[in-house]
Amino acid sequence: MLSHLEKQQTVLEIQGQTILKGEVIISGAKNSALALMAGSLLCSEDCRLRNLPSLVDINRMTQVLAALGVKLQRTGDILEINARNIGKSQAPYELVSQLRASFFVIGPLLARLGMTRVPLPGGCAIGARPVDLHVRGLQAMGADVRIEHGEVHACVKGSRSRLTGAKIYLDYPSVGATETIMMAATLADGETIIENAAQEPEIIDLANFCCSMGAKIRGAGTNKIVISGVERLHSTDYHVIPDRIEAGTFLVAGAITQSEISLFPVIPEHIASAIAKLRAIGPKVIIEEPNRLRLIPAPLRATDVETLPFPGFSTDMQAQFMALLTLSEGNSVITETVFENRLRHVAELQRMGADIRVKGNIALVRGVPFLSGAPVMATDLRASAALVLSGLAAQGKTLVQGLHHLDRGYDSLEEKLRKLGANIRRVNLASEEELNSYSTVTS
Repeated sequence: MLSHLEKQQTVLEIQGQTILKGEVIISGAKNSALALMAGSLLCSEDCRLRNLPSLVDINRMTQVLAALGVKLQRTGDILEINARNIGKSQAPYELVSQLRASFFVIGPLLARLGMTRVPLPGGCAIGARPVDLHVRGLQAMGADVRIEHGEVHACVKGSRSRLTGAKIYLDYPSVGATETIMMAATLADGETIIENAAQEPEIIDLANFCCSMGAKIRGAGTNKIVISGVERLHSTDYHVIPDRIEAGTFLVAGAITQSEISLFPVIPEHIASAIAKLRAIGPKVIIEEPNRLRLIPAPLRATDVETLPFPGFSTDMQAQFMALLTLSEGNSVITETVFENRLRHVAELQRMGADIRVKGNIALVRGVPFLSGAPVMATDLRASAALVLSGLAAQGKTLVQGLHHLDRGYDSLEEKLRKLGANIRRVNLASEEELNSYSTVTS
């Protein structure tokens, strides 16, 4: 039944077991674009970002920057940014509380203005994700940082109001902390060394973006990044990398529906772990060109998955692969090591007939012959994608609720799936009677 649906809710209706065919155009990377938008605060000249995805999270970051006094103009996938006159050093709580990535403005604001106040971040409820590594890194560079009443107050000590280079070791290779420290260090006095740095492709993209503005950064993509501070940065015209998580999600869409599809543009090295696991499960993934992949389906077999920081298997692909493994012959073990609350989608997959048992951060998945369409609720961004994938493969209709999660991170997902032949559409269920009627039809 749909008793937990709210009135006036838009849901995603999927008629499953339709074969997909064609090519998917992969959008710009959400996680990279958000960091680059924050990084634009470092520059007092015009910047242009190309290949920007159309997402709720991107719109929220745009609002955060606008609230700080940044002038922005978007045309298609191009965003013009002018951060010459930053009018406020305080990011608005009502925006930051909805988007974790907006906390990353603390590094650039501190580097540019010498002081800032940023509310503690929000986002998906998938784990604690504290900001202590960010704070310690900024403190090592000479900042006075205090957390009071849900806000982080930071200012640079000393007459020059500039951060000072430092040697910083991260207890954990946090992407957010690495990005925050790297951005702050670009305008600091002297050299900053980040050891045990995150190695994700988004780190490299941010470093390349900053270097295109005149920053001096080397080692991005390794566990040691060295930043030599410069006096100022200049304008740039930069192209965001393709979204590796979107690419991986569509590869799973082909595998779970036994469909042959192509993806473009893709940087294969960015999803090497996902490609390796897909090949272990059965499907073939062929690199046809440097930036084009083709998936050829095959019978699915069980495998084990453990999430790890890059270059290990991404936590952002765990839910999608769990959906795939529910239909893979044999027993699989999925171990989530990155976020403590990232197995909440298990209950929804079980509603569709999946055989999954959870113990702590480990899920035991026993493959079943088929899934059955059912009303399900997305619990976070990647869980919503897993439910869509399951709906594509399931018998009958699936109704995915909680689309605000999906719209945060996937650019036109259902439109791209429809172009591949999927039977998927948004439905507005506007009354209690309609909910009850729909439940009767689909249950």
